[in-house]
Amino acid sequence: MFRNMRRSRQELDQKACEDILNRGTSGVLAVLGDEDYPYAVPLSYYYEEGKVYFHCAKSGHKLDAIRKSPKASFCVIEQDQVIPERYTTHFRSVIVFGTVRILEGDTEKRAAVEKLADKYAPEASSDYRDKYIEKEWAPLCMLEMTVKHMTGKEAIELVKERENA
Repeated sequence: MFRNMRRSRQELDQKACEDILNRGTSGVLAVLGDEDYPYAVPLSYYYEEGKVYFHCAKSGHKLDAIRKSPKASFCVIEQDQVIPERYTTHFRSVIVFGTVRILEGDTEKRAAVEKLADKYAPEASSDYRDKYIEKEWAPLCMLEMTVKHMTGKEAIELVKERENA
């Protein structure tokens, strides 16, 4: 169902892909938008055990698209160093494909938003985090993407550097 990477030498293994997802701070979620136009939106996220979690408002283009079709892709770029004299970039990125669902239950929604908050503000006290979540709870929606396929790729120059190290 999913295509094999054409340049397999540049393909990252599963662990490298997961490491990128764990280190990353933002990515772009792509869904099937209005009139079947792709809709891609940058989001904060966290990754855990084959699932990617996002927060959003309880209404809008993204949710309408997910309700229409839960299939989506999510891309995280870890490195993008432009090398102008070579007309190239030294890149490292991951793309995941899967299905997105809206977390409906308060318990799972709360657990997900707490982990998201902990990722972006690890030094905040749990008391501060909990107060902030309570303040934002009413309009908050949490999404869970179950990864069906994951692929990562890096520039051939980075592959060669690693092979020669």
